[in-house]
Amino acid sequence: MSALAERWNLDAKRFFWLYGDKDLAPERVAYDDTTGLWNVHGYSEALHVLNNPQLFSSETGRLIPERSEFDEGTITQLDPPRHTALRKLVSHAFTPGAINALEPRIHAIVDGLLTKAEGQRGFDLVADFAYPLPITVITELLGVPAADHALINGWVDRMLSGTTEFSLLERDSLGSEIETVVEQARHLTDYLRDLAKERRTNPRNDLVTGLVEAEVDGERLTENEIANFANAMLVAGHVTTTLLIGSTVLCLDAYPEADRAVRTDRGLVPPLLEESLRYFAPIASMVRVTNTETELGGAVIGPDQMVAVWIPTVNRDEQVFTDPYTFDPAREPNPHLSFGRGVHFCIGAALARRESRVAMNALFDRFPRLRCDPQDPPTFMTSPNLNGVTRLPVIAG
Repeated sequence: MSALAERWNLDAKRFFWLYGDKDLAPERVAYDDTTGLWNVHGYSEALHVLNNPQLFSSETGRLIPERSEFDEGTITQLDPPRHTALRKLVSHAFTPGAINALEPRIHAIVDGLLTKAEGQRGFDLVADFAYPLPITVITELLGVPAADHALINGWVDRMLSGTTEFSLLERDSLGSEIETVVEQARHLTDYLRDLAKERRTNPRNDLVTGLVEAEVDGERLTENEIANFANAMLVAGHVTTTLLIGSTVLCLDAYPEADRAVRTDRGLVPPLLEESLRYFAPIASMVRVTNTETELGGAVIGPDQMVAVWIPTVNRDEQVFTDPYTFDPAREPNPHLSFGRGVHFCIGAALARRESRVAMNALFDRFPRLRCDPQDPPTFMTSPNLNGVTRLPVIAG
């Protein structure tokens, strides 16, 4: 059992990839007759899925009609060439130059949040720091007024609060959760649709205005496309960074030798973050749908089958990673797939890395000793598709 699993008495079924027991690892490719999913746990097999959109489509909504209204313009639900065209619309906001220009603002947000927390002996790292940092950055990029941030936060939180594993075969068991997600997503897309309408008459220097003014193949995006596109960016633009910062602090608490090493050599902060991404991947699964019958890892998968790539186990493939159950902040190389691969490689990966790097260095600067509160354990995500903590009480000093 790993130090992290032992520290918090984690459920082996939910967090089996943290247990350091390769006997718990599942088959590389296997069909689950309780969910109707083909589950992928091998690294090479995962690369094959993620690098071949012509075989493994991102348009998974065709098997999930309950969410079809949110698929129009949703970049994560599109295949090339439409996906390529839409991705180009916002790629300028995530270039190295654009992220360098954002760094002073990231520092300012970090300093403001930590100044509030610094006077307290203990605080919630997620609520007081890891969550408000990236949500503030992405809402400002989109152009959401500061007065509406709390409203947006509430909708997003409830969208991500699911507890039931998705099943194509037991749809009734997901009824109430799907209704909750759809309701919150509708609130958010309605809000973003109204914001897009307002930007048509009052343009500003933000991403929503950019989407309103953009043309793809000579046509303007519809308001539904703009709203769904912005919705996907808003959710994806903060959840990875929030979970990454929390998981990194969680791991450093469980592995004090790693904490000492990184504090001694700040050059280890970037590889520390990469190892945290590998070891405690924020996004647990990436889902595709087969377009035709295909072979994967010795299994023959028919058309219109849902294939789930499970990133935590892929990141522990012994064929790729040496001692994969060991948390090693100096690991090199570290070709984890936590940001995906191929055409859908996370467009905000560089921003998430920059935010997290600034955040961790600031935590080290402000708090010579930062540890999890042993009397107040963390609260872990309930969603089976996300890894991390929603609440992480820490003690400074």
